[in-house]
Amino acid sequence: MISRRLATQAIILLILCLALAIVIFPYLWTLLASFKTEAALNRPLDWNFTPTLANWQAMLHSEIPRQVLNSIIVGAVTVLLSLLLGAPAAYSFSRFRTGGDGARFAVLLAQMLPPAALIVPLFLLMYTLRLLDTLWAVVASHLTFILPLVTWFLIGFFDDVPPELEEQAMVDGCTQWQAFYRVVLPTIRPGLGAAALFGFVLSWNDLFYALLLTGKHSRTLPVGIAGYWTFRGIEMGQMSAAIILAIGPVIIASFFVQRYLVRGLGGGAVKG
Repeated sequence: MISRRLATQAIILLILCLALAIVIFPYLWTLLASFKTEAALNRPLDWNFTPTLANWQAMLHSEIPRQVLNSIIVGAVTVLLSLLLGAPAAYSFSRFRTGGDGARFAVLLAQMLPPAALIVPLFLLMYTLRLLDTLWAVVASHLTFILPLVTWFLIGFFDDVPPELEEQAMVDGCTQWQAFYRVVLPTIRPGLGAAALFGFVLSWNDLFYALLLTGKHSRTLPVGIAGYWTFRGIEMGQMSAAIILAIGPVIIASFFVQRYLVRGLGGGAVKG
């Protein structure tokens, strides 16, 4: 019996190690490629090479740093607006059942709209308002899918807050609104942080809207990375360095809130 149990555990461990290797390998290969010369990149399975910082230096002296700043500004503004609008909406759905279950799922369905269905009206709207090639155009486009998702995300956290906390606050003289931002919001602070990170990652990774609504001065990082695909071919070394620059901070931050991400995504779906 014990030997069978050990064999089962060994098989499970082997499968998990194999899955982990499959997940990590692309990141490891990209990291190594960022330190390879062009000649070494022509031998993708060659692990014996002399590292070079030329790709990183070329990438840092390109437009990538400015595009990183653009992505940070767009992500931060989008997340801030999504939380300012999404938190009260999620609270209303949770506490007052505004619109019933149908309204909850309508919020989720809004996030599921394909970007191709929205890009033409968004482009015409930004053109009319003379906001093309500005960061505000990208922020507006990102709100179309991040705001509904943040709202859905926070509903589960508000459902977990006992209504007695607000009732006690109102007994002590708070209004409903004061109880919301003085008592309830501090209680779901981990959920707000997780929603902020999740929304920021979605904004950070967006290529479709940023590619079609930006120009030379407002390009974001994904557009800059795609720019390494030139008529001469793919500048793999510099692209790899830019990819590592893009994914590094997000992966590190995700480790700190991953349990809240899972909880938030599932919470709104299971609450009645």
